[in-house]
Amino acid sequence: MKKRVVVGLSGGVDSSVAAQLLIDQGYEVIGLFMKNWHDDSVTISDECPWLEDSNDALLVAEKLGIPFQTVDLSEQYKERIVDYMFSEYENGRTPNPDVLCNREIKFDVFMKIALELGADFVATGHYCRKAEEVIDGKTVYKLLAGKDPNKDQSYFLCQLSQEQLAKALFPIGEFLKPEVREIAAKHDLVTAEKKDSQGLCFIGKVRLPEFLQQQLKPKKGLVYEISKDHEIFKPQPELDNFLEQLIIESTAIKFTPEMGKKMGEHNGAHYYTIGQRKGLNIGGTLEPLFIIGTNVKENAIYTGQSSMHPGLFAKTLWVKPEEIHWIREDLKLVNGEDMQVMARIRYRQPLEKAILYKTELGLFVRFENPQSAITEGQFVSWHQGEELIGSGVISKM
Repeated sequence: MKKRVVVGLSGGVDSSVAAQLLIDQGYEVIGLFMKNWHDDSVTISDECPWLEDSNDALLVAEKLGIPFQTVDLSEQYKERIVDYMFSEYENGRTPNPDVLCNREIKFDVFMKIALELGADFVATGHYCRKAEEVIDGKTVYKLLAGKDPNKDQSYFLCQLSQEQLAKALFPIGEFLKPEVREIAAKHDLVTAEKKDSQGLCFIGKVRLPEFLQQQLKPKKGLVYEISKDHEIFKPQPELDNFLEQLIIESTAIKFTPEMGKKMGEHNGAHYYTIGQRKGLNIGGTLEPLFIIGTNVKENAIYTGQSSMHPGLFAKTLWVKPEEIHWIREDLKLVNGEDMQVMARIRYRQPLEKAILYKTELGLFVRFENPQSAITEGQFVSWHQGEELIGSGVISKM
């Protein structure tokens, strides 16, 4: 009997080709489109409304001769993603909606619907791969980087569990993006030349500031510039107590207005994130201003000139105990253990050498080279070779 796979058809080329490849591999395929958002007022509706994507997904399903239906997950999406995003931004953190959407929606709510339809697997158009190995008599699932170095999307799946991976398929992970488009063109799929979506996960193109302003009201505040020569950035000798050293390295600098000079006004510290350059609309400096700190309680933004400003860089980050996630549970560290890994703090960032230190305070990730714009609320992922083995939400002490 054929194995049944439900494909999350998004109306894009990647999921379309994923469905085609699964048919070629002999699976029984069902296409499901997730409707996650109702409010058209924050989409750029003439560019990428969900309706157009839904129609393209339907056309692909008809072309492939597979059953198709739309599922409305907007209630769960609002509860699990949108409300969480608002609360994180309000608290001065910057969440990653795509990572959350995969963990909470595609591979949880959506997966449960698929399994109720009798599916053996759920497939998506992610550029990543899955492998399995029997270790100590137990099947262990591995999340591997996609073959396309420009499109590896394993980072977006860094919060998946063994149970979720067991039921997941990633048919296009072995292909390069141009090859995927070629397959779509060869099969005359309507999505072959369609541009990649740049919007929030399955919503369409959403302007984030406008999206946030629905609930987070504008609030005038001041922008300050901190000189790169300020004494707070002077190198300090390393401490004898290594845990104390890790704590210091992962503690956010507490900037105050007295440290700098007033540069202008902003509309609300919760709209801005560390490392951001655009959107301040303040000129007159020798080099561009980058945000090096925000304080949502005092509604202040702190900036520094140039992308090499010392206020942007830190060597160590911290993950709270409850926010440490191991895809490879068999590799989990216990207190007092450490592990050499490659790690990244954002999508598309090249992997960097780092050491994980597990302590009773949580997990410290210490990079060999200082990292720019380590941002609270984002995810750090850690890897061995081409395998992503774990991740966590970035916090500052």
